[in-house]
Amino acid sequence: MKVKLIGRTSQKDIEKSLNVCAAAGKLSRMKGNVFEALDSMKDPEKALNFINRVIGMGHTSTIDHDYMVFALSEVTPIVEQTIIAERFSSFTIKSRREVDFSQVGFYVPDFHDDKGSLLKNNQELKKKYRKHMKSLFMSYSKLIDSNINKEDARFVLPYCYYGEIIMGLDATALARMIVKLTKGKCANITELKELGDKLYNIALKRAPYLKTIIDKEEVKKTREVENILAKEKMPKYTLIDRPVLLNHTNDIDKTIFTNALERIFGLDYQMASKVYENDIKGNKDIETKLMKAIFDDPDHEDLKQVNFRFQLSIPLAILTHYTRHRRLSLSIPDFVPNLNLNYYVTPPSIKSSNLASFYDEVYKKNQDVYLEFKKFKIREEDLVYFALSGNALNVTINFDGEAFRWICRLRECTKAQWCIRFAVGKMHEEVNKISTYYAQNLGPDCVTKHLCMEGKESCGRIIKILEELKEKAHE
Repeated sequence: MKVKLIGRTSQKDIEKSLNVCAAAGKLSRMKGNVFEALDSMKDPEKALNFINRVIGMGHTSTIDHDYMVFALSEVTPIVEQTIIAERFSSFTIKSRREVDFSQVGFYVPDFHDDKGSLLKNNQELKKKYRKHMKSLFMSYSKLIDSNINKEDARFVLPYCYYGEIIMGLDATALARMIVKLTKGKCANITELKELGDKLYNIALKRAPYLKTIIDKEEVKKTREVENILAKEKMPKYTLIDRPVLLNHTNDIDKTIFTNALERIFGLDYQMASKVYENDIKGNKDIETKLMKAIFDDPDHEDLKQVNFRFQLSIPLAILTHYTRHRRLSLSIPDFVPNLNLNYYVTPPSIKSSNLASFYDEVYKKNQDVYLEFKKFKIREEDLVYFALSGNALNVTINFDGEAFRWICRLRECTKAQWCIRFAVGKMHEEVNKISTYYAQNLGPDCVTKHLCMEGKESCGRIIKILEELKEKAHE
């Protein structure tokens, strides 16, 4: 694993960040203007002492102004999924849909018992582990060589493969991430603890005030909730066939329309409801135009007042496709206890080929080797890397109306990955059942706005849509 702070790393940059954060802390309570606050905090030592005093009182918003960018190399999807879950951070990741991953390398953990002690046969286990993981990469190469596209071949990649990430986040989010990786249950996974330690060491130099926040946090590595629930017998989970709408805001269209009346005209809910019932409801022309205007408003404030909560099953390969949508709330199973490796998704391109049985055999062999390792009573945190990218799990997602509009816009596009496109399409169908005007404005830009931003990479759907509109206009 390689972790490097990139950009704004000089001593001058550090002093500038201290100046800005300290000035922000002083500004809220001083008589002068913002420039006077900045001038008063130009001395680095004075600024650092002031920041430590402010954040010591719990006012950490002042360090949101200190933004850092990191390059992470040779990190696994275990790292990727964990850090992307930090909602106030930004990421760019090497695409498994576009890049051949056959030679990227993979992570080899040490194997410990439940008490964290290194197993005596650790080297022997690592040798067997390497052999097995290499065979999985060979299976991936065989799929590629058999003309299976990369985005489907990746379903056999184990969760130990190396990826490359650029990560940007402010100091508050960085502190939260370091605490999570070094002091929470994530620290039981050696790779995550290593990342947390590297980030901490960088933070001590680049943002020394973070030591105050991080060091005061208690270590809580135990899985307390799991330990409580383990006293009861838990049934084995099964996968959901299609997305299920668990709950939603009542009367989607009315809620959006009345909120627009409240927001624009300052009406209370009762007055807005009365206007809606008397002047808007049932008038198809007004309702259609009004909802389109609400969707065309860049802020989409009224859409944020409705919610949809779905549960669905997805393969690990597209988990981060959902996680990276920071406008939604995603609840996924922890890496530990380990997933049921018998559950996996077969891409249609493989299912319809003569490689289907080969693909199934890859998963069967992986399950067998995993169970063989389990016999050595290895702690589960060291076995998370046996999960294959096509292994599936149940997730729960809560969307507000704007987040759902956004994911439909991106993921119903024909260029989106087939699995997430199918899932979002099914969720859209469920929303169609409980809404008229909101639902009919959902979809990719070619459908809702009659334009496509893909240029030469366009699928061509926009041409057909425009032709149909032209024919309809001449009728």
